[in-house]
Amino acid sequence: MAATGEEAAAMDSISKAPIPPSALNIKTDTDSRSETTSVEGVPESQPPVSKKGSNNNDGSVETAEEAVEPAEPDIDELCKDMFDKMAVFLQGELTATCEDYKLLENMNKLTSLKYMEMKDISINISRNLQDLNQKYASLQPYLDQINQIEEQVTALEQAAYKMDTYSKKLEAKFKKLEKR
Repeated sequence: MAATGEEAAAMDSISKAPIPPSALNIKTDTDSRSETTSVEGVPESQPPVSKKGSNNNDGSVETAEEAVEPAEPDIDELCKDMFDKMAVFLQGELTATCEDYKLLENMNKLTSLKYMEMKDISINISRNLQDLNQKYASLQPYLDQINQIEEQVTALEQAAYKMDTYSKKLEAKFKKLEKR
C-alpha cells in the first residue's frame, strides 16, 4: 500500500530527522565499564522495546525501531586481546619466513663457495694434467727407444736360445764321434 499525503510527509520527516549528538551511543574506554544508555534513554542492559504504530486498514504506516543487543562491557578488551595475539602470530609467521629466506641465502652462499673451491681444484687438476701430457710428450722418444731396445733384446734372446740348442746338438754329435 502506498503512502499518500500526510503519511508520506510523516515518513520523510522520520527518515530525515537528525539525531542530536547527545542521544548517540558513543563508547569510550571509561564508558565501557559503566552502563550506557541507548538513543531512547533505556539502559543497554535491558533490550529495547520495539515500538510499532497501529495497524489499521485505513493505510497507516508502521514504524519500528531497530532492536540493538547490549554490548558486553569487556568486548573491547577481548577484541584488543585478539588483535594483539593475531599480531604476535603474524609477526611470528613473518619472522619464520624471514629466517627461512636467510637460511636459504646462507645455503646458497655456502654452495657458491663450494662450487668455487671445486672450480679451483678442477683448474689445478687440468693444469697438472696438461703438465703431465707435456712431460709424456717429451719422454715419448725415449719410450720409443726403450720399446725398440726391448724388441732387440727379445730377438737377441731368441737367437741365444737357438744358439744354445744348436750348440747342445753339436756337443752331442761331438761326444758321439769321440766315443767311436
